[in-house]
Amino acid sequence: MQSYKTGMRIHLHVIQFSPKHYYIIIYSKMQYSILTADEAAAIINHGDTVGIGGFSSVGTPKSVPLALAARARQYHESGKPFKIGLITGGATGGQIDSALAQADAVSFRTPFQSNKDMRAAINEGRTRYFDLHLSQVGQDVRYGFLGKVNVAIIEASDITSEGEIVPSISIGIAPSLVKMADKVIIELNEAHRGKLRGMHDIYIPSTPPRRTPIPLFFVNDRIGVDVIRVDPRKVVGVVMTNERDHIAPFTPMTEVTQKIGENVASFLLSEWRRGGIPADFLPLQSGVGNVANAVLGALGSEPLLPALSMYTEVIQNSVIELMQQGRIRFATGSSLTLSNDHLNQIYDNLDFFHTRILLRSQEITNHPELVRRLGVIAINTALEADIFGNVNSTHVLGTKMMNGIGGSADFARNAYLSIFTTPSTAKNGLISSIVTNVSHVDSSEHSVRVLVTEQGVADLRAKSPIERAHCIIENCAHPDYKQLLWDYLKLSEGKGLHTPTSLRNAFQMHLAFAETGDMHNTRFI
Repeated sequence: MQSYKTGMRIHLHVIQFSPKHYYIIIYSKMQYSILTADEAAAIINHGDTVGIGGFSSVGTPKSVPLALAARARQYHESGKPFKIGLITGGATGGQIDSALAQADAVSFRTPFQSNKDMRAAINEGRTRYFDLHLSQVGQDVRYGFLGKVNVAIIEASDITSEGEIVPSISIGIAPSLVKMADKVIIELNEAHRGKLRGMHDIYIPSTPPRRTPIPLFFVNDRIGVDVIRVDPRKVVGVVMTNERDHIAPFTPMTEVTQKIGENVASFLLSEWRRGGIPADFLPLQSGVGNVANAVLGALGSEPLLPALSMYTEVIQNSVIELMQQGRIRFATGSSLTLSNDHLNQIYDNLDFFHTRILLRSQEITNHPELVRRLGVIAINTALEADIFGNVNSTHVLGTKMMNGIGGSADFARNAYLSIFTTPSTAKNGLISSIVTNVSHVDSSEHSVRVLVTEQGVADLRAKSPIERAHCIIENCAHPDYKQLLWDYLKLSEGKGLHTPTSLRNAFQMHLAFAETGDMHNTRFI
């Protein structure tokens, strides 16, 4: 590993010696300053808006945000204000959200986050938060809807001789941030050097009113270039790092999550066998976690089903395992959210995976036009769903932000089949996840085609509100809450209402939990 002195003006020209991927750095005409993290953080001022590359807690910068948090604390200790606006591709992890939230350094934050410290700052009103569909963030940056981006911080696995950025294991909104930011700081991460060139497809859609169609017709189509092009005059410096992303261990599979996964897989297999899904199947989108793993595992083990493809946001461990087994033929996503051992499997078999994985910006992976065109089957999670098929993905009791809408609605509204999953209860049975009316609507009944719990599957297609209510209560509600939901329905059934809603009782389940800590104590009036 070559050592670097700060203040040096060098270009980081990477030369590869095949097949073992050895790399060296040589001088060239393109020059960038090598900075420490503290020197880079000092470029950022109070009131600046900072854009962060990466997606799903990986491929995000590692050192500059920590230095920025330390800078904020120093300012606060001396009685001076220091807060930034923060725009990301999605969740970022502890080096960014935790560090900056603990330092009280964020004035506003968008979009999706999944960090407890940032969540607390949002719900306590210390950080202003506005949620966005992930497909919209990149274009909102380019349109100026989020204001000026003063500084972009982007993690790179390489920099080409022309000064182009080779991203690391995620992309997010990095291309749009680099295009629009006044200043760009590059964190060059040696942990990924030379491994990823050619695994990215960078494409920025044209701008209305004469926007051209995005020329992507199959999940493995390449439509752009494999680097992020940057105006070298914007690059204020390069910070050297050598650190893998810290991925929280996946929680163990439970009987409930296993059953949900089996129910989803069983439904999809039934649809395929009856011809409701084309014979060569359709691309899958699923989130990260046990339900997604269970679904993929069940589908992947079905010997009669053809090898699958993925058009999704996050490529996780189970995708890599099924790819090695020949059960997934190709995966497009915006991030490789993998444990270190699975990432090592990719790096040890680059020739194999380079032909089977393609990373794109979230604006492309989540683009409604492409989701509709490709016929993506979307599987997303809900906090709660009501008996009419409306889904709450974001707010606890309608008031406190959990994580954000993410990309679920990008897919749900435009998918060939839109499936939402949730355990039928939460808090050890004190909460029913199937309620009379959701306390906050993220995806309406018009976007939710199928609802799945460990209890069963509710196929809501071609059903009226009252038919949906009967289907959901019968198939998805926990037995402990079924009678309560039937009782609610009886309050307005047969009264000539298209949607049988009792305004006086619509939120009695939520009120019972808020007041007594147990939805079983619900009493209708």
